Order: sequence, then C-alpha cells, then structure tokens
Amino acid sequence: MTTIQSPRTNSATVLSAIRAMKLVPVIVIESAADAVALAAALSDGGLPCAEVTFRTPNAAESITRMANKFPDMLLGAGTVLTPQQAARALDAGARFIVAPGFNPAVVDYCQERATPVFPGVCTPTEIEMALTKDLSVLKFFPAEAAGGLAFLKAVAAPYTGVEFMPTGGINLDNLTSYLGFRRVVACGGSWMAPTEWIASGQFDRIRAETERAVTLVRELGAGAGFVGGA
Repeated sequence: MTTIQSPRTNSATVLSAIRAMKLVPVIVIESAADAVALAAALSDGGLPCAEVTFRTPNAAESITRMANKFPDMLLGAGTVLTPQQAARALDAGARFIVAPGFNPAVVDYCQERATPVFPGVCTPTEIEMALTKDLSVLKFFPAEAAGGLAFLKAVAAPYTGVEFMPTGGINLDNLTSYLGFRRVVACGGSWMAPTEWIASGQFDRIRAETERAVTLVRELGAGAGFVGGA
C-alpha cells in the first residue's frame, strides 16, 4: 500500500504516489457523513487515494473528514473551476488539484502555492497552453467520449515529454489498454465507487470493486502490461 507521510507534500512526492497506484478513484459524494466510511472502503481495498470532485456542496467537508481520519491517504480535489474552489480544497486538506479543462487562473493559483495541479486537456492547443505553464502531466478528459486510447496516442505523439491521466469512461474493461500505453501515468475512474453506491451505503461493494481494480493493476505490473507503444 502506498501512503503519503505528511499533510503537505511536494509535486514530486504526490506524482510518485500516483504513479505507484496507477488508479485515482474519482468521487462524487453527496453527504459528508459518508466520507469516512468511503475512505475506509477505498483504503481497505488497497487504494488509499481519492479525487473528491467539487460537484456537490459537501466536497470540502468530505475531504476534511477523510483527511482527519486517514492522514496518510492521498486526497485531491477534482472539478475545480476557480481559484476560490482551489483555496477551499487546500484548506480542507487536498494535496492535489484536478480540473476538467485548462484554466490559467487555477493553474497559476496552484503553482504559486507549490500545489500539484492536473488540468484537463483534449486537443493539441490545450496541451500547448499547459506547456507554457511548464506542466508535463495532464488530465486527458473526457477520454472515451473524445476518441479513447487511439485518439490519446495520436494527440500525444508530437508532445514527447508530456504524460497523461485519462479520465472519463474508464473501467475494468478498458483499464488494461490505457495503462499499457507508457505515456499514461494513471487512470481516473468512478466505477469503483459510483455515487449511488456511496449514497446507499454499499461500502463493502466499493471495497470489493477496489480490490478487483488493484489486483488487475498488480497483475499488469507483474507482466508486460506497462510497456505499451510510444
């Protein structure tokens, strides 16, 4: 199990942990009362990590509860659209920020605070915008809707120093293919803990699905799964 040892870690440490886990659960949580049980289910399943999206009013409180109970868990905030949201996320205990698109204001805010930020990109223009900010690891979103792995390989080809975290439509059926591409650092996905499972208290089911995903990643790592084409 990969853990983070301090509540404020630098970009290299956060990225190293993400590389090791190769999976980032993308969480939409309606009630902060479910946060601790969810964090336990993910951790017990072998994945002490969560990107809590700011799609609900209780995202910041959920991060705080998770961070207080599981201080070694790698917690991030997703769907961050403004610097104000980024500030709330960091105050709550988030260690990295993820955005669906490239917002220079959000990127600047995070970089000024030495906080790892992974903005979403989907086109060469957006990748080049990120390069002007010296970013080399980017969220590829929405992965499947945009054209999947074939599109990612095509758009990544000219930018040899850039790596990606595909998110959007990732599941156990296509995870192997994405992780087999060496330019993929990790995949984000909500299938391990969908909103309806969280709301209905199906935490044993979340733990079991997380274990399945972690086992698959370990099997890939033991074989040739992480040596895909450039």
